[in-house]
Amino acid sequence: GRALVVLLLSATVSLLGGLIFGYELGIISGALLQLQTDFQLSCFKQEVLVSAVLIGALLASLAGGILIDRHGRRRAILVSNLVLLVGSLILTLARSFTVLVIGRMTVGFATSVSSMACCIYVSEMVAAHQRGLLVSLYEVGITVGILLSYALNYIFADVDEGWRYMFGLAIAPTVMQFLSILFLPVNPVKLSSWDSDCQKGLIPLQDTGDRAAAKREPYQEKHYSFLDLFRTRDNMRRRTLVGLGLVLFQQFTGQPNVLGYASKIFHSVGFQSNSSAILASVGLGAIKVVATLVAMALADKAGRRVLLMAGCVVMAISVTTVGLTSRMAPLAMARDCKAATGPNASHSLTQHTLTRVFPQSAVSPVPPASGAAKSQAGPGFAATRGLTKVFASTQSKEVVPNSSLSQKRDLVGQSKKGTLESTGPPLGAAPWAQHTVLNWITLLSMMAFVSAFSIGFGPMTWLVLSEIYPAGIRGRAFAFCNSFNWAGNLLISLSFLDLIDAIGFSWMFLLYGLVGVMAVIFIYLFVPETKGQSLEEIDQQFSRKR
Repeated sequence: GRALVVLLLSATVSLLGGLIFGYELGIISGALLQLQTDFQLSCFKQEVLVSAVLIGALLASLAGGILIDRHGRRRAILVSNLVLLVGSLILTLARSFTVLVIGRMTVGFATSVSSMACCIYVSEMVAAHQRGLLVSLYEVGITVGILLSYALNYIFADVDEGWRYMFGLAIAPTVMQFLSILFLPVNPVKLSSWDSDCQKGLIPLQDTGDRAAAKREPYQEKHYSFLDLFRTRDNMRRRTLVGLGLVLFQQFTGQPNVLGYASKIFHSVGFQSNSSAILASVGLGAIKVVATLVAMALADKAGRRVLLMAGCVVMAISVTTVGLTSRMAPLAMARDCKAATGPNASHSLTQHTLTRVFPQSAVSPVPPASGAAKSQAGPGFAATRGLTKVFASTQSKEVVPNSSLSQKRDLVGQSKKGTLESTGPPLGAAPWAQHTVLNWITLLSMMAFVSAFSIGFGPMTWLVLSEIYPAGIRGRAFAFCNSFNWAGNLLISLSFLDLIDAIGFSWMFLLYGLVGVMAVIFIYLFVPETKGQSLEEIDQQFSRKR
């Protein structure tokens, strides 16, 4: 009975850790709609507010590894939960822009530490044949968290100061995770009494070989300095190459942009405005959840390497397809940040707003009273904006290949003499109306890309990272790779519109396809298969191989 309890609690910790992370990433998209009118936020301030999470996460990547290695994984998760509670309270009670930024940075720091510690802790707690399943559960949590945040964005869209509820609701899963981990044993790597627990049969999770290894590990544990990551000792340099390669290819295959700009890409290929915002966020979100569940089921059967390579191949094919279809049916990508300049800013409701789009009549054809409109106001970008999407608006110029085309399909939306338009521009008037087949090919390619990412790079990168390093430096190594992940994410997001300006939308996606091919070659040459092996066996395999 105890073994099952520990297994279930480990699964709960992994799932809740991911859920909180995904929720914090997704919730800002809906909160920004209201925050920009409540606090009169300019475009720059909106960017600062969204990037505050990234800054906090980057800081955590630099400092969190030391916390995880010095004080143990379990304690790191407990501390991150407490910090997250503080951050959520700051956000819920915020009365000024500065306090909001501090709150978002605190939340970013906490979720980043928690994400690293959860993956490592769970990978060390469970047997080799269950490790893929339980660590992948973290990624499932992220996708569910993002979907949940979109649902709550929708529910609180019309509530006065609804953003306070959005930020405050993160407290519930945080408390649940805190309580779950209190009942779990301290990490085996850090505790010498682990072997007595094993002898008492309290934690019969590990198979015999694993148990013997776990009992030996506290006495055998080697001590590493941070610089050992770049030395040949125990083949650490190759492990670092594998870790960095995976996190950078994960970003440079264009994932932040394909997800962050999904609704824009759908508008650009001619999908109707209101439905496209829902399609992009909820539709792709649901596909992500299903695909991640598939990855979770296959991680310990097919293996990490197979899933990574298969995912990369599909990603490369699908972004190349999007690139080719957009050459035949040209796309317009426009800057889409709208600053709230005054109380009447709420009347510049965009044509692609998130507000209650399920019943079509809910988007009122007459301007609502200022108070009611406040919650609806906002840039079209906020409808389905993920974490990184805001960075697009740092560009000062509109990036539109064809200005006459952009006038026909004003992506940003205009305030039409104080009246609101409930539908987008008629399809018949648009030059892309003839390209129905291409539009569907693009949509299916986007779905394939999201599925492939959620089966391969999404969960497997973190699973492999939590396995390939020795226990003594696992926290710092994971954090080091994670910092490159955040930096890569930032770089890709910031450069998107500039690159489109320089080389064009279709070439941009063809470039992502090329990177995908390079990623397949990298995985084939450098990433070992780790399924079914204990962490000790993986360590020995790496130490021996040159």
